[in-house]
Amino acid sequence: MTRSPRILTPIVVVLVALLAWVTGTQAMPTVPSATARPNVVFVLTDDLSWNLIAHMPQVQRLQADGVTFNDYTVTDSLCCPSRSSIFTGRFPHDTGVFTNGGADGGFGYFHGHGEEKQTFATALQSSGYRTAMMGKYLNGYLPADTQGGTRPYVPPGWSEWDVGGNGYQEFNYDLNENHKVVHYGNRPQDYMVDVLAGKGANFIADSAAAHQPFMLEIATFAPHGPYTPAPRDADSFPGLTAPRGPAFDTLPSDAPSWLAGRTPLSDAEKTAIDTGFRKRVQAVQSVDRLLATLRAAVAKAGVAGDTYVVFSSDNGYHMGQYRLNPGKMTAFDTDIRVPLVVAGPGVAPGSTNTSQVQNIDLAPTFQSLAGAAVPSDVDGRSLTPLLRGGSGAGWRTTSLVEHHGPDALPDDPDLPAPNSGNPPTYSAIRTGVYTYVEYSDGTREYYDRTTDPHQLHNLAGTLSPARLAELHSAVTGLTTCHTGATCWTAGHSG
Repeated sequence: MTRSPRILTPIVVVLVALLAWVTGTQAMPTVPSATARPNVVFVLTDDLSWNLIAHMPQVQRLQADGVTFNDYTVTDSLCCPSRSSIFTGRFPHDTGVFTNGGADGGFGYFHGHGEEKQTFATALQSSGYRTAMMGKYLNGYLPADTQGGTRPYVPPGWSEWDVGGNGYQEFNYDLNENHKVVHYGNRPQDYMVDVLAGKGANFIADSAAAHQPFMLEIATFAPHGPYTPAPRDADSFPGLTAPRGPAFDTLPSDAPSWLAGRTPLSDAEKTAIDTGFRKRVQAVQSVDRLLATLRAAVAKAGVAGDTYVVFSSDNGYHMGQYRLNPGKMTAFDTDIRVPLVVAGPGVAPGSTNTSQVQNIDLAPTFQSLAGAAVPSDVDGRSLTPLLRGGSGAGWRTTSLVEHHGPDALPDDPDLPAPNSGNPPTYSAIRTGVYTYVEYSDGTREYYDRTTDPHQLHNLAGTLSPARLAELHSAVTGLTTCHTGATCWTAGHSG
């Protein structure tokens, strides 16, 4: 694939941005001056669903200080595809990453097909930023792997690299720390989220002292299963149970074939769900403290007024909804709609935004904030106008979700347990009004979320042939788009 150049002079950056704006292929960004380029601190969690935010006071404080995107969705509710879209700003059908491993996913595919050569990290580093990646990278990455070199592998674009492989237990793991493998054991101070918090604070302090703009991503393994809390949180929230909303232990009418026939959850399954939810709430307490630590480090370094703090998750999580045991991968809002909260310069405190934004928009946002060019093959669009108080008029109206399944990889940490949801391949579109899904077996779903916000009444069978043809055309337009311009146009159909 031909890549656009990433190293441009400030004048060329401005001219490229103006041309993209005039031609309608990209929103007009605010290009920071060379001496006032903002910093970015990005906290990405793993499997964090919206219903955990009620138990995270530091995230709530970030919401009070910034903007909450209430209709932010991921391109695939699965770790590696979602993270690949975040790094590149491109849909799974353009990154080629649809799963966590095998022939169509994982670190092996992302690395082997050259996707690491054009990420927000390479763009920002080429623009003079110090960049740091800490925590979880992509499924299948191993800290000690040299990828044919002489030292443990570090991808291009990162000034500092402190990344693990299997850190789901939060203890007894290895980190590749700038080409050196360091082992952490089972002591309380080895708890991974706390280790990352300390490293992140040090990176912020060092970058500010060097008077160099920086981009820090800390990607936690928490609260992914086995939902390991920090020792000091292990006995917190006694008696807490999982939410039991209208979708809990309820099948949608005319459910798709992979879901239809589910029997009600057993008492044992409900007990396991309650225990799991309580452990997830315990596990995110350390993530909440990490956010506070990083914001305190930014303030102590004197750069709070020049720093954007971004909080999100790679995908959501269901626990009992639709009679499903804990899992993800579905097109329901429980799985694809996740938190996105941003605070920083020019962001109105306590504001909300309901535009259809997606994880493909993060890379172009980071690049435009840094004054770096956004290549034409990036499918997403910078959120900068929305961060600066834009109304969202003219923003995309339709988002795309695409997934390959069912998952049968035995070494996949996300391999669905029995009755936890393992849908076949599908493509879905989501607007502010409805969700429409097309499965590879011919099954369809259509939920009118204005009258059915919990997605309990599949109306696909009631739609006219003409309307189904319109919806299919909208899906096709988005699943076949390959540039920012074509994907932007396709995102206004449906």
